[in-house]
Amino acid sequence: MSDTTQGTALVTGASTGIGAVYADRLARRGYDLVLVARDAARLDALARRLRDETGRKVEVLAADLTQGADVARVEARFAEDSALTLLVNNAGMSLKGGTLENSAAEIETIVALNITAVTRLAVAAGKAFGERGKGAIVNIASVLGLAYELSEGVYAGSKAYVINLSRSLAASLRERGVTVQVVLPGATRTEIWERSGKNVDDFPAEMVMSAEDLVDAALAGLDRGEEVTIPPLADETQWQAFDAARAAMLPGLSRREPAARYRAAVAA
Repeated sequence: MSDTTQGTALVTGASTGIGAVYADRLARRGYDLVLVARDAARLDALARRLRDETGRKVEVLAADLTQGADVARVEARFAEDSALTLLVNNAGMSLKGGTLENSAAEIETIVALNITAVTRLAVAAGKAFGERGKGAIVNIASVLGLAYELSEGVYAGSKAYVINLSRSLAASLRERGVTVQVVLPGATRTEIWERSGKNVDDFPAEMVMSAEDLVDAALAGLDRGEEVTIPPLADETQWQAFDAARAAMLPGLSRREPAARYRAAVAA
């Protein structure tokens, strides 16, 4: 049981998997909790266990973050509750099958959860934490945000969006005392696989991380002050080289005239 008070952490997608492990680890670090997910029964069971084991205050907030009204209820907490010091923006989903095999309604649902809800909550937290001069936002993205070849386009695209959103918010908020971290898991053993009709055991065992190891690594990255944490990537210099190459392109990405290779094509 921790007697340390770190404030309150709001964790989305907290009923199972990565979110539930974050709830456990944060309670043991001295955070009170607001647990958000659709499954109230699972949230209640987790909340009872964490109260018993850690002595922390744990509130359950049942919400479907694909629904705007529910997002608004969660969003409002950041302005209303000055005890909130941490957002773990974890809720997400993937599609069944490829991008072109899904309906417009299914596409709208994943965009609502993976992009719209994540953005609204991150912005609400960023505004509130920035005004208070403290706090942290942890957005859960995916290595697939860097690797469109390995996934269908909407899921991979949504995670690339989360990476860009997070890095922009980090740049805006770091001077105001607010930390923004984006976490890029690889294949992780959670229920997202079966919900999307996939079998995580189709991957070689050495490619699949447990949710516990993923969260512990992500929290270690947060402790180190990392704005981008890629738990499975052993060679950190590969990410550094990738990011440096991206930054090196910036001066050439907007010019009055097309590049010479395109001018030559037009002249021909």
